[in-house]
Amino acid sequence: MTAIVEVGPERAADVLAVVRAAFAARPVLDPPADALSETEETIAAKLAPGGGLLVLDGDRPVGAVVLDPVGDAIVLRRFGVDPAAQGRGIARELVRAALAVAARRPGIRRVEIVAREELPRTTKFWRDMGFVETGRHTPYIEMARPVPLVVEVPSAEEMRALGERLAGLLRPGDVVVLSGELGAGKTTFTQGLGAGLGVRGGITSPTFVIARVHPPLGDGPALVHVDAYRLHGQAELDDLDLDTDLDEAVTVVEWGTGLAEGLADARLEVRIVRATAATDVDPEADPRLVEVDPVGLRWLGVDLTA
Repeated sequence: MTAIVEVGPERAADVLAVVRAAFAARPVLDPPADALSETEETIAAKLAPGGGLLVLDGDRPVGAVVLDPVGDAIVLRRFGVDPAAQGRGIARELVRAALAVAARRPGIRRVEIVAREELPRTTKFWRDMGFVETGRHTPYIEMARPVPLVVEVPSAEEMRALGERLAGLLRPGDVVVLSGELGAGKTTFTQGLGAGLGVRGGITSPTFVIARVHPPLGDGPALVHVDAYRLHGQAELDDLDLDTDLDEAVTVVEWGTGLAEGLADARLEVRIVRATAATDVDPEADPRLVEVDPVGLRWLGVDLTA
């Protein structure tokens, strides 16, 4: 079983071992990547400002990344996985861990990476992880993604309030994808969004109708509330006969992970989990952890904490 730990200059030798193994297995590039010229001293210097992450398989380092703080961003440098450990999802877990660290650091709004045009599979990996192109200087591609917001929500009232606050950031065409177990608070969160958007009708679970449209009471967008639990693919979602243009509405999709992403290149992925796994806790009193994960160029520069 692997573990991901935060490290500083004291683990420079371990980070260097991963960097050398990972970059030595990559194709020769022009200009060449300078990672193979790193030494323990240069890695230690890179780790000093913001530290890094090390993936351990037992005691053996198999993945690493340097976290370089630059303004309101953290730049991922020397990101790599030992070829002997590839194919196990370590790279994705390492990215998620880096995003979690960034979310805990005050003032950090986004995470950045520099990819290479000659490595299209690597660029696709970063796109799959929610990164979008922000600049290009051949052969380098600059990519970035916003940092998730993680909030502990102690009650249903606070869940509605969170939805109402986030509604102030939404605009026509936005897509919100909700995930969480039954009773986690997805519909309660959506009720808050509806209140913040100022739409008509009481918002309940759309389980029996698959989708409901709540028209605006004023000049704002409509709210389209979709339950994707019983849908079997993107085609069925596309075929829903809705009395509104999704480009002019805010669309909220419950159970939409892996399905609703095709509705928009940019979206808010809202994941709700119970804060404690204790079985003797009153389910109604059990606080929730809500992760609001902004994906796409639309959300770069948007302050979710506002």
